[in-house]
Amino acid sequence: MKTDVIRINLEAPEQENIKKAGQIIKQGGLVVIPTETVYGIAANLSHKKAIERLCQVKQRPRGKSFSLHICDKEEVEKYAKDILGFAYRLMEEFWPGPLTLVLKSKDNDSTVGIRMPNHRVALAIIKEAAIPVVCPSANLSENPAPHTVKEVLKDLDGLVDLIVDGGDIPPGKESSVVDATGLPVKILREGALSKEKIEKVANKKTVLFVCTGNSCRSVMAEALLKKELEKRNRQDIDVISAGIMMAEGLGATEQTRELLQKEGIDVSGHISRRMSANMIKHSDIILVMEKIQEERILQLVPEARNKLFLLKEFAKIEDNSLDIADPIARSTEFYEQTFATIKQAITRIIEVL
Repeated sequence: MKTDVIRINLEAPEQENIKKAGQIIKQGGLVVIPTETVYGIAANLSHKKAIERLCQVKQRPRGKSFSLHICDKEEVEKYAKDILGFAYRLMEEFWPGPLTLVLKSKDNDSTVGIRMPNHRVALAIIKEAAIPVVCPSANLSENPAPHTVKEVLKDLDGLVDLIVDGGDIPPGKESSVVDATGLPVKILREGALSKEKIEKVANKKTVLFVCTGNSCRSVMAEALLKKELEKRNRQDIDVISAGIMMAEGLGATEQTRELLQKEGIDVSGHISRRMSANMIKHSDIILVMEKIQEERILQLVPEARNKLFLLKEFAKIEDNSLDIADPIARSTEFYEQTFATIKQAITRIIEVL
């Protein structure tokens, strides 16, 4: 029995075709869909018989897992845990696109491969299915991955329930596969994205400074660290700052601007930002001024604990208190002392970053 093939408009996909494909997948069927790299067989990971059938169709050993395909970056946290900052940066840079990230599975102690394809039809079908979707290439395991429906039919006619014809896919490489469970980053398969492109993003660090209002202490720390990095021609570290208060859009305080001006640093264009969960997740090192900011961050993102430090603690400055108190509404002398402490901390941490 021949497999049903439906042609779909790539520019304006017909909703009835999207719905048909999504519902077949949801109910345990196998549907071939186009992606930006190759045609793939979409199946419901939660449907035991669908996965058994997929293994049979692909002639693939049952112990070998399939990568999940998602339609929204936010979905990654449904399936993965302990996601590192560089993994989030890879998602921001290359998703949707030909990159599969291997991450720690949320369900067990193993790993899970996750990809977000850069193809309107694939994303729409995955969204319609509304279940965990796997989508290996639509070929027998030993054969080349297909770029045309003709190639799909040669291997799979009568073995799958539906083929969504999105036209010929330009020949190219399959997705690159990266082990993002730890550093150094491991390229498991160099595909459409080169090793150099992946490593350039993955090997960068993001340092986040956090204070209360993002108008003085964190501004000082950000500006001073950026200056030290520039002096050393270090381009492998991004530095940002934020505050835990609700207010946004404020400038640096007058005293902060004056103290930094003496260091040859102009922060007159600084605009305060409120700390967000995304900032925390995307950062590799988070340095706070007081315990209260540490507590607030852990309320938002408990898994940030291993990359979160008081600035004095990280710089190994021995003192009666590890807090750097807020100088707002304090004397000029207090501001100067605060600035001196932060400057001392920055001169220390630059050596270990």
